[in-house]
Amino acid sequence: MKQSLAAEFGIGERELVAFVGAGGKSTLLFRLGDELAERGATVMLTTTTKMGTDQARQVRCVAPGAVTAAFDAAGPVMVVATDDGHKITGPPPDEITALFATPGLDHVLVEADGARGQSFKTPADHEPVIPSATTLVVIVVGCDAIGRPIAEKCHRPELVAALAGKEANESLDIETMLCVMTHPAGVLRAVPDAARVMVALTKAHEARAGEVAELKGRIDGSGRFERCVVVRTA
Repeated sequence: MKQSLAAEFGIGERELVAFVGAGGKSTLLFRLGDELAERGATVMLTTTTKMGTDQARQVRCVAPGAVTAAFDAAGPVMVVATDDGHKITGPPPDEITALFATPGLDHVLVEADGARGQSFKTPADHEPVIPSATTLVVIVVGCDAIGRPIAEKCHRPELVAALAGKEANESLDIETMLCVMTHPAGVLRAVPDAARVMVALTKAHEARAGEVAELKGRIDGSGRFERCVVVRTA
């Protein structure tokens, strides 16, 4: 049976979902957007960072002033502020919050962080860029990073190492991952007060099953997150 991200993420009738972290944010954004649209919801996608133009053009792209195109589109629409042929940008966070209030728009899904293709990260001071009206923050973690050198599988490895009190050439073990994910100076500092927070574990097929289960168990037992979902490949 195909995994339902909407069910496992606990998606309600109206949500502004921000994807942060590393390890497959764009993939989850498009997958959840398609699933919600297939159920008859109106869905807007966008980013507060930058996204590859080829990725964005998987779906219909519209300007911020044309978001109501989502109401009659066959699937989700991507709201694009600028497109230089290589990267697109979306509206600023305050404008995304305003668009979420558009009557008839059910869901807004936002890629709110960058990771340059890596599988784990902790944010710099200016990251992530999460709209204030966000109802759910999904922290994405790639399980293929478990046990690998911090410098090899992490974006901003020096920041990951510093939060965990390690060197960048040391292993990214499960204890280190949990320390970084729950650190008050990490991604949790940027989460709006009213938003729920969950973790999505991706690339589980690229890690040992026992390690994935242990990481999920430690996240579930931390008391810091609403839920932790192991995402199966579609």
